[in-house]
Amino acid sequence: MFLNCHSFHSLRYGTISVEDLVKTAAKNGVRTLALTDINTVTGIYDFYRECLLHQIKPIVGMEVRVANELYYICLAKNPKGVEEINRMMTAYNCEGVEIPKQNPVFTDVTVIYPLKNAPENLSESEFIGIRPDETNFLVQRERKHQISKMVVLQPVVFQTKEDYNLHRILRAIDGNTLVSKLTEKEICSKNDFMKPVPEVLRPFRNYPQIIENTNAVADACSFTYEFKVPRTKKYFTESKESDEDLLRSLAYEGFKKRYSDDNVQAKQRIEKELKVISKLNFSGYFLITWDVVQYSNHRGFMHVGRGSGANSIVSYCLGITDICPIELDLYFERFLNLNRQSPPDFDIDWSWRERDEILKYIFEKYGKDHVAFCGTNVEFKYRSIFREVGKAFGLPKEELDVLATNPVEKHDDNKIVKLVHKYGKLLEKFPNQRSMHSCGILISEEPITNYTALEMPPKGFPIVQFDMHTAEEIGLEKFDILSQRGLGTINDAVHLIEKNQGIKVDIRDTKISKNEARCNEMLSRGKTLGCFYIESPAMRGLLRRLKCDNYKTLVAASSIIRPGVAQSGMMREYIFRHNNPDKFEYFHPVFEKQLGETYGIMVYQEDVIKIAQGFGGVSPESGDILRRAMSGKSRSVQKLQEVRDEFFESCRKQGHPDALSKEVYRQIESFAGYSFCKAHSASYAVESYQSLYLKAYFPIEFMVAAINNGGGFYRTEVYVHECRMSGGIIHNPCINKSMFETTVYGKDVFLGLMHIEKLESRLAQFIPEERERNGDFTSLENFIKRVPIGIETLQILIFAGAFRFTGKQKNELLIEARLIMVNFKPVHRFHSIFEEEPKKEYRLPELKRNRFEDAFDEIEILGFPVSCSPFDLLETKYRGSVMAKDLLKYHKKQVKMLAYLISRKHVPTKKGTMYFGTWIDAEGEYFDTAHFPDNLRDYPFQGGGCYLLLGQVEVDFHFPTITILKMAKMPFIPDPRYALDKEKRYEVHRKINEDVSMTWRAPYPQEHEIGLPRQKMP
Repeated sequence: MFLNCHSFHSLRYGTISVEDLVKTAAKNGVRTLALTDINTVTGIYDFYRECLLHQIKPIVGMEVRVANELYYICLAKNPKGVEEINRMMTAYNCEGVEIPKQNPVFTDVTVIYPLKNAPENLSESEFIGIRPDETNFLVQRERKHQISKMVVLQPVVFQTKEDYNLHRILRAIDGNTLVSKLTEKEICSKNDFMKPVPEVLRPFRNYPQIIENTNAVADACSFTYEFKVPRTKKYFTESKESDEDLLRSLAYEGFKKRYSDDNVQAKQRIEKELKVISKLNFSGYFLITWDVVQYSNHRGFMHVGRGSGANSIVSYCLGITDICPIELDLYFERFLNLNRQSPPDFDIDWSWRERDEILKYIFEKYGKDHVAFCGTNVEFKYRSIFREVGKAFGLPKEELDVLATNPVEKHDDNKIVKLVHKYGKLLEKFPNQRSMHSCGILISEEPITNYTALEMPPKGFPIVQFDMHTAEEIGLEKFDILSQRGLGTINDAVHLIEKNQGIKVDIRDTKISKNEARCNEMLSRGKTLGCFYIESPAMRGLLRRLKCDNYKTLVAASSIIRPGVAQSGMMREYIFRHNNPDKFEYFHPVFEKQLGETYGIMVYQEDVIKIAQGFGGVSPESGDILRRAMSGKSRSVQKLQEVRDEFFESCRKQGHPDALSKEVYRQIESFAGYSFCKAHSASYAVESYQSLYLKAYFPIEFMVAAINNGGGFYRTEVYVHECRMSGGIIHNPCINKSMFETTVYGKDVFLGLMHIEKLESRLAQFIPEERERNGDFTSLENFIKRVPIGIETLQILIFAGAFRFTGKQKNELLIEARLIMVNFKPVHRFHSIFEEEPKKEYRLPELKRNRFEDAFDEIEILGFPVSCSPFDLLETKYRGSVMAKDLLKYHKKQVKMLAYLISRKHVPTKKGTMYFGTWIDAEGEYFDTAHFPDNLRDYPFQGGGCYLLLGQVEVDFHFPTITILKMAKMPFIPDPRYALDKEKRYEVHRKINEDVSMTWRAPYPQEHEIGLPRQKMP
């Protein structure tokens, strides 16, 4: 009887999870149940599984609405019916094909109309749904002849009165209105909940034919689905055999480029992998990935193949990855093994500039009917819940801001706020909207609408209506096509180097960077700002603590920096053992044999497999099951218990004492789910080295590329400073030298027009394009004639110093601009580009400017000073008693320093929030500080700027940190542009920035808290 049920996948309408909907039906003795969410099939696969679990016959379909008007309910008679529904909704979502309000063309779908929208003529598969409270209409003469085409319609939207109120809140959120202003048309009926079947049928006791029709419709509909059957595109060629032949041929072709002919180990590894790939039917998956990479190479794009896919020598020989698994002793079983049910997973990065072209190629090559992005259900988040629910109750913006930005205990205790808390709590984990997965692409063998309707988000690529987990469960394997700014920086730097210096750098040849002496020296000193993955304060500190000067140590560092690994104490212990190799013993010989490279410490995910195999005696495949069972992705209490029992049983067979086995398992358990696989770390390390090589030998071009790619961890100002420290001569934007982005001529770096705040992007792109077409601008008047610009924007360019090529002061240019613009008519623009009228000479009084006025213009327009250092703007001439370069000499001593704030990171502790600060001194060198909660109460941060610091230096394995005892923000000089305006003379100072980041992790454990044995255990 329940042919129209909604789950919370009817976004901002339904209030019941799929699991709860089916459980409620089972409690009410329902034997047949239909899920018909509004315009979506998101939940049908979870619904199908839950129904089978509770011995309920599942029917799936969709409630079709346009502009919130209910057209009809579609029920699939069979899987073909699901496809028909999906295709109709996809055409509407992606191509704008109008949905017919009546009589849609279906062959395997039953259509049920609401009474008010029922057409006069109904096909064999079309019916009119009658709600229990609508049976009184059946006595009308015009309705009696339709009874033979009527079915019982009892919608289900909520379960309790509380749920009904939640439904109304969701409708208010969806309509951006108040709950009190909702109309009857905007919400469901108060009767739309699941009742016992006899109660639903009671109003129809005099209309047995309607009940019979309902049963007949339910009997005619069915849905079955076989999970875990591969539905990704099967073959790259035309058959499994030809795919395997092509993969083998390509693998050995790549082998010749990667290895010598007599490398028996590599050949054996290739054969072993090819057998597993063939047996698991993944040859096509490898070839499709190879095909995309080949297109990328053809276009001259850089890519990085990372993740567990880099454990495969086949992927290395195909050019998908650049990591040799033999060199690093990488386990193929971590990527693919006969016991692993989940599909392989290639993560491939491109520059953020080039990713869309890769995506376009995939969609065109494999067909729009077979390719789509994974979807993702964006849930209501903590802050958005309070804002959305509070708005629905009519709270003003000021109160919404308080609710969203303060912890619950600081909220008011009034009636409305209590309701916001109550219903906000119910909304937690509710899907709020569908969005595009950041990187997951599905390529299906059958048309993808066989499984889902598609939607078209603003990005322009269609998405499926379910997430990656459902995709995997129903047999669709995703291809991860990612983007990052680090690759963009490397790519752009290579082009800039060739343009500026005429030098071609083959940065793809990793031999030129991986073990280069200058790179290793910079690495060991943490001189890595701007370099992918190794530029954050924490990473630079780790590199210095390790004196990291080689590839393998960097690979390890890339993994142990991960929060979970550091939290387990493994990072701290690794630093100790790396610096003190003679002050510990391996607590068991297996750890020395298997993990000797990392001092007996598990650093990579593969290490779990190594120890499970070497110590516990389990197979590599079982070791990977152990790792996955402990990982955050598939943590299961039952599975964990199974693998735990298997591990200890195997250890006993090996003859290990229980205490020793427990310690080994403790280490595995604290570590397994939170690290990188070694191949992933190695991929990051290779890219880090590529960045570092460019920075070491071509620092100016590299930093310009970093600026143009949006930097990384820090704001633009920091990268500009680093460019200056690297020898670049920094210039303000110039209309005759600057491009949209920052550019370099020799050592002269001209900031891009894109960095001028309030300058429209369109205009910032037009100016260099016009200059390219018709030559340099010869004067301010010439510029005005050639560029469509208003006086306010023109003034911004003048204040930014963009017309300094004229040799005139800003004051003079401003007056000249107004004199020209007052009589200038836009219709005269472009008329005299080449033949200007005789230039009018203006005699203007000489106006003197304070030498720091330019700096304050720059802070206001660019966000930071260019023509001088922030230290030059201080009222004090004091620059500190110690400089950053000398801090290693002051271990356990107090120092007084003057520094400019770069960034601070918040870390919660039991005693309150502590901060870690990064600064530069007057010489431009970086150093770090620690600020504990008790100290911050008396000496808090007060925004961006310069501070006087007093603290004690703590040198921890070659890395100095200053524990702050006192600090005070130092005043800058008043803005000389407003010498006569007391209110404005300190206004622009507030634009001086700092980078602020947050983490919710606890502080890393100290040495005495780790408990990792440093002596041999009996």
